[in-house]
Amino acid sequence: MITELVFPLPAGYRVQDVLAFHGRDTEGVAEHITSEGLRKGILLGGIPVLIEVAFTPRAARCRIAADGEPGAAQRQALHDALLNMLGLRIDPAAFADAAHADPVLGPLVARQPGLRIVQSATVFEALTWAIIGQQINLSFAIALRRTLIQVAGRPHSSGLWCYPEAPDVARLQLEDLTGRKFSRAKAETVLRLAQLVADGVLSLARERDPQEVSRELLAVKGIGPWTVNYALLRGYGYPDCSLHGDVAVRTAFHKLMGGDTRPDIAEAERLLERYKPHRTMAAAYLWASLSEQPG
Repeated sequence: MITELVFPLPAGYRVQDVLAFHGRDTEGVAEHITSEGLRKGILLGGIPVLIEVAFTPRAARCRIAADGEPGAAQRQALHDALLNMLGLRIDPAAFADAAHADPVLGPLVARQPGLRIVQSATVFEALTWAIIGQQINLSFAIALRRTLIQVAGRPHSSGLWCYPEAPDVARLQLEDLTGRKFSRAKAETVLRLAQLVADGVLSLARERDPQEVSRELLAVKGIGPWTVNYALLRGYGYPDCSLHGDVAVRTAFHKLMGGDTRPDIAEAERLLERYKPHRTMAAAYLWASLSEQPG
């Protein structure tokens, strides 16, 4: 099945932010940056799907090639995945209006207009990435993510690998991951999550109340508040995630505000309170501040 979807893009849309997020794995196992945009493979209802996005100044033209015939649920999931991948869930204008006079983030918003939250294609992908990335450096996390794709996912007929779904991961044995540099605790958490989702005990449906999802996720051994908030941000596009436990967020506050020491978690939580109900965009700008060159 081959189909095409077109998503209009707002003025000032930052294509490079999207390409940077999806191009983190330079080996291009499941995502590949092209001269026109990007290619990504995902499994939807067990069907390998290739998404090809070509950017024009005013639109993202998306060509979808599925190795099968997706049903209505898979077609909706595909539309949701594209909104996520393109960063179109959260309109940044509301935060820009609210923060333009803020002494900490106001100048940053003025320097970087139109910053968006780019998301993982699915909630399950966002959650597994959050678990994988806990307390390790980015390059090692990307390598572990690549491993998960290759042991649990499947290649599309084009050759690009597809990110797995919960049932694919739930079929793995612990040794499939620990034998490939996953810590035992990380492997157990990934498999535990996948089994709960595959069995229908834990629903990651997008229409669910994020607070209810948060409570259920926090009850899963190995998943803490940072993982939940990151998943709400990268998976659901929830606009008010508090990333006070994130080291990069705390480092950014220290860089922007000065002082002798980096804010601790409690202080970062207090600092983020003033950006409610837009704390997700606040985190995005704090992350972006760390990449700015000194002026």
